[in-house]
Amino acid sequence: MSKSMEGKLLATEMDFLRRSARKSKLEKVRNEEIRRITKKEITIIEEIQKKQLIWYGHVNRMGEERLPKNIMKWIPTGKRKRGRPRETWLKGVTKAMSLRNLQADDWMDRRQWRQGTGRRITL
Repeated sequence: MSKSMEGKLLATEMDFLRRSARKSKLEKVRNEEIRRITKKEITIIEEIQKKQLIWYGHVNRMGEERLPKNIMKWIPTGKRKRGRPRETWLKGVTKAMSLRNLQADDWMDRRQWRQGTGRRITL
């Protein structure tokens, strides 16, 4: 997910939370206070990353003949377009794994993987 898309999602989420809390931007209530009022601790970006990691572990535990696993491992052939390549879904998943201190083969133990995906991001 690109940085601009993350920003748009966070802004939309905060707009929704402000409306739910019945607080206007003119009241100048901080975002942290809005999150405390609505009891919403994690952001939508963290929730998306968590779901991506759960799906990544699920697909990796599938058999080798399964279509989702083959699609995830597929590398397209041919010429690329000019310029910097877009960030792939898999690179986003590896970034989310590194933020949560998960290793590449942790998905083999399902219980450990579920605990790791629910872990808060470590800075």
